[in-house]
Amino acid sequence: MLKTAAQEQLLPGETLQAKWEFAQDAGYDAIELRAKGDFHFASRLDELKQAHKDGVVMPTVCVEMLHFFGAFDDDLRRDAIAQMKSQLTVIGELGGLGAQTPASYGMFSRRLPPFEPPRTEEEDRQVLLAGLTELGEHARKEGVTLFLEPLNRYEDHMVNRLEQAADLIREVGLDSVRIGIDSYHMNIEESDPAAAVVAHADVIGHAQVSDSNRFQPGAGHLDWAAWLGALHTIGYDGYLAAECRLTGDPVAAVRSVPAFLKRSGA
Repeated sequence: MLKTAAQEQLLPGETLQAKWEFAQDAGYDAIELRAKGDFHFASRLDELKQAHKDGVVMPTVCVEMLHFFGAFDDDLRRDAIAQMKSQLTVIGELGGLGAQTPASYGMFSRRLPPFEPPRTEEEDRQVLLAGLTELGEHARKEGVTLFLEPLNRYEDHMVNRLEQAADLIREVGLDSVRIGIDSYHMNIEESDPAAAVVAHADVIGHAQVSDSNRFQPGAGHLDWAAWLGALHTIGYDGYLAAECRLTGDPVAAVRSVPAFLKRSGA
């Protein structure tokens, strides 16, 4: 049975409790949290613990920072790792599943001048392996999982496809590091998104959803029956977390997602 979540910024309401009331009425099973930098997520711990006590289901958190563990600058990279460790600890304290992050976002694209990044591909790989290992060991200690999200080629030059993420994760060799797939990025980068899901089933741990145009599922042309069918085939039993923009009336748009996904995945 499909389980759906909505990222907190998509839901109306001033508090997580109010957002959860709306989410349940709309058919969602959980809320996915967002974590900014400067240890902002840790500063919310009292709020999050109270929401958890009040029954709000918050299994996962998605990073929202200005730099990431694949940064070129050593200081930014160390800061990103410290931030992610903190986020993994907090989601663990809430009894959650884990935290999702890309290797980088908006740091460099081979599609724009100067086309060649300041590190070689092998140097990129060593940086990513070191970061994933350190974060994965921390996640294991906290009893949660780090989800590595491949982004499209215009947003990251290092990890764009599931096969690239899977290769890194298999070399790291920790069960606490898995792929966090995203239907939007897969629609751009994978020649056959459904086949990619099946091919890397052993290392898929989380899933985020939006349509081909980054709007809510159902607003674009993604082949949802095939994509959801692949997740069913591999026995995926995690959440489908809506990470998207909203077109049309925002309340109606976010309300439409659970029913659309369940209908498409039937």
